[in-house]
Amino acid sequence: MTSTSETPTHCLRILTLNLHKGFTALNRRFMLPELRDAVRTQSSDIVFLQEVLGEHKRHASRFDNWPEVPQYEFLADSMWPEFSYGRNAVYPHGDHGNALLSKFPIVRYHNLDVSIGTIEQRGLLHSVIYVPGQTEVHAICVHLGLRENHRQQQLRLLCKLVDSLPPGEPVIVAGDFNDWRQRADAILEHCGMQEVFVQQFGKPARSFPARWPWFRLDRIYLRNATARNPEVLRIRPWSHLSDHAPLAVEVHL
Repeated sequence: MTSTSETPTHCLRILTLNLHKGFTALNRRFMLPELRDAVRTQSSDIVFLQEVLGEHKRHASRFDNWPEVPQYEFLADSMWPEFSYGRNAVYPHGDHGNALLSKFPIVRYHNLDVSIGTIEQRGLLHSVIYVPGQTEVHAICVHLGLRENHRQQQLRLLCKLVDSLPPGEPVIVAGDFNDWRQRADAILEHCGMQEVFVQQFGKPARSFPARWPWFRLDRIYLRNATARNPEVLRIRPWSHLSDHAPLAVEVHL
């Protein structure tokens, strides 16, 4: 419920980015501090992040500027008071997964394991956000597998999750779909999801590799919401901060 002192919010600024664990393409340079500065310039309300390190003991001992807190907390800093993290891959020296930063309260969150087999660990981070003047807003951060048959199964699991949500509530799904064959739209149409770049330009955005984007890997899908001004952030500094170019859009509720 919205209190009388709150101003209803009808527009959310969304950003999604594969963080590549804070490194540039081919792991040549650690760029997390510069990436944080760039993310802050967008003044996004909600940030979807993939390949985020929760911990990495080896990197922490190698880099003098390695943060003392998890990468998602370092990025959130004082600008995003709320964050959630879904740990997908765990190894002896650390872990990584998906994360969400939010200027609005995260009421609850859950990380759904959609790993197929044991080679790749993948998850869907489902965060429920309180936005003044709205019913609950559902934000699902996605990073799908590299294999086509794995992605097909993971997309069906994503559709099952979306179908389980209250039919009238806004749903934002964003992240790295690895869908270079562009098969996701046909599956997600069955659960009412529409991709913002497809609606605006007829095709998903080119986002990979960041310096010369060619492959259409990253997506933003909506249900019970509309999009305005979808944009690929291709130019500096973005082209030199990660191996993926970020996507940004205004979501109207």
